[in-house]
Amino acid sequence: MDEIPWFEYDEDDLNVAQRAFVDVLAERAGSWPVDPLDTVVLPSAHTSDGRLIVYLDIGDPQLNQGVLTVGAHFDGSVVRGGELHNQDFTIRQTTSEFAFEAAGTPAELANRAAEWFEAVLARPLVRCEWHHAGRAYAVRYEYADTGRGLCEGFETPLAPDALQKRLAADGVIRGRGRINRAGLGQPDVIAHVRGIRPDQ
Repeated sequence: MDEIPWFEYDEDDLNVAQRAFVDVLAERAGSWPVDPLDTVVLPSAHTSDGRLIVYLDIGDPQLNQGVLTVGAHFDGSVVRGGELHNQDFTIRQTTSEFAFEAAGTPAELANRAAEWFEAVLARPLVRCEWHHAGRAYAVRYEYADTGRGLCEGFETPLAPDALQKRLAADGVIRGRGRINRAGLGQPDVIAHVRGIRPDQ
């Protein structure tokens, strides 16, 4: 099988079941629409709980911004997936929208995991931007099909004065509380980042 540069793993760290899982998943991953910022990595099997972890960082290559980390834990007979913490790779239980679990043979589970990753990659991810004086003061990544926000940023000094005062009056201070998208009005720019475009 041809090596996929962004699909990295050390075969010597894998047992027989893990190798069977990885071989099928790697073959499927060869057709995934990923950008250089996205990575699928299979860390050493010597994780704290002995499970193999497969993860995908979904990013915005235009702004070089990470948006979401999803992945799956494989123990040889069961695979569980979801949104992952981007440092310790634990599954975040609070985001059931991404929850995934299956049991079966390594090859079956690799195919199920691949289908799940492909479904996540196909979702229409957009970047919403709010501008003032020619610069973006707020950015929010969300799924266009549901409006579910994934991450956001707000630069108070770049925002219009009236908005800064209103947010301060509402108790929304940088680092404490999230900006309510509805309170910002319609975005000035909605840029398609990845997945199936909502208008297709």
